[in-house]
Amino acid sequence: MNQQAANKNQTAIHPEQASSGWIPNINIGEDYDRRYIDAPIHYESIDNLAVFFGRDMPVHRHAQYFQIYYIEAGDINFHIDDKLFQVKGPALFFTPPAIPHSFQIIKDTNGHVLAIRQSIIWDLMKRGLQLDSELNLNRGICLTAKNMEIKQEKQSHLIQQLLENIKDEWLTSSAAKALVMENFVYLLIIQIARLSSREVESSLVNNEDLRLFHRFNHEIEIHLHEHWHLSDYTKSIGVSESRLYQICRRISNSSPKKNYQRALTTGSETHADLQ
Repeated sequence: MNQQAANKNQTAIHPEQASSGWIPNINIGEDYDRRYIDAPIHYESIDNLAVFFGRDMPVHRHAQYFQIYYIEAGDINFHIDDKLFQVKGPALFFTPPAIPHSFQIIKDTNGHVLAIRQSIIWDLMKRGLQLDSELNLNRGICLTAKNMEIKQEKQSHLIQQLLENIKDEWLTSSAAKALVMENFVYLLIIQIARLSSREVESSLVNNEDLRLFHRFNHEIEIHLHEHWHLSDYTKSIGVSESRLYQICRRISNSSPKKNYQRALTTGSETHADLQ
């Protein structure tokens, strides 16, 4: 984790950076864990990534990498391109290379994150996956256990088991580790593709609203100990209180006050209420 700590300041994402339309590209091997800078597959737990990047992740992308997030519990706001998914865990999110995405998750949940080099998926598609017109991996996908039909529950459980297998293999130094990891990933992608017809419905989100929402949460993080009032935040962000309320309700289904209180739960001290 020492290398991760050294990289953290260089990799910090600030919502105001998106004001010019620039979206940060994160390469997990370079920006998070240089021990695996050339790894075609990278595994990490949600909990460890949250320590490094936070649980309110601003808009970013991963060039040349597919990514899979599996979040075990709690309320989840996950944005993929112009879609916003508001679901409860367990839930899986699939993001194609270079597609902007962001998310907000609760403090105590955990799960899995896989980064997979696009050449691995392309190889799988060349071997026959793309021949089925219903299997489309070029778009963001959200799957939840709640949205599965009874006959698909076994496939959903298999996804969970495959992620656990990938985690266990990642943490070992066994013979043929890379080959085993690759084949587990092949099976995982096929299962996701098979269930993609059961993806959760999404709502459209305005990118400017999303930028302001993450800017608000970033300002909370900075000024949490200063007991700012709501008017202080809206002045800093440059929006009216009513606009900020509408943005928070649309993106997180909660008020600015609730977002502030959520930030308080990540700290150990008691602070004044947002006024």
